[in-house]
Amino acid sequence: MTAPVQLTDVRKVYGAGPGAVTALGGVSHTFAEGTFTAVMGPSGSGKSTLLHCAAGLDEPSSGEVHLAGTPLRGLDETALTELRREHVAFVFQAFNLMPALTVRQNIVLPLTLAGRAPDETWVADVIQRVGLTERVGHRPSELSGGQQQRVAIARALAGSAAVLFADEPTGALDSQTATEVLALLRDQSRAAGQTIVMVTHDPVAASYADNLLFLVDGRIVSTSPARTPESIATELTDLARLTTTGRPR
Repeated sequence: MTAPVQLTDVRKVYGAGPGAVTALGGVSHTFAEGTFTAVMGPSGSGKSTLLHCAAGLDEPSSGEVHLAGTPLRGLDETALTELRREHVAFVFQAFNLMPALTVRQNIVLPLTLAGRAPDETWVADVIQRVGLTERVGHRPSELSGGQQQRVAIARALAGSAAVLFADEPTGALDSQTATEVLALLRDQSRAAGQTIVMVTHDPVAASYADNLLFLVDGRIVSTSPARTPESIATELTDLARLTTTGRPR
């Protein structure tokens, strides 16, 4: 069975010459179907670059990325857009909501653009679980930042895409809502076989994932099953120390 997301020796270098910056230094990893992976590491370790390359939003300098069984190298922007529309959902730190649309219209927008009818029962369940039932007729300008993030999360879940990429999805949420959203993501990966790749700096958020992937200076330094928040926080502290002491990666 083809993995939903597969990276093979992916390198990403910004710039050229002495000022070149290597954001990813040869990353190989397979994100299996129905898994929820938290990507972690110190600031500047390459977490978001890994996510962007895996999602086809940024082109690697070298190496191969397969998304939903399709090699991304050589695809033009139209083909990439169609591939993402059919198989991928996103939650980014920028909410990217349409200001003229209501909460519900924003949530089902990707389905509308793809010409797919929404599963009304599932959409209503997602809206309820992210706490937006009383806000479905409101527009983004009438919502708080945390509520707008909940709309973005509901939008990503509503289409039941094969792969969901999330960059700090709970950063703007209060602790109770964050807990509910993380539980929803975990349940979705297990019950629906959705592959979720989540970049986070939060050990509590990461503890909801099935797997942990740690980066330092653009390289994978360890992978493991999920652990307690305290254990994750300890490893993050140790990894941050590696980047400041100059010890070998």
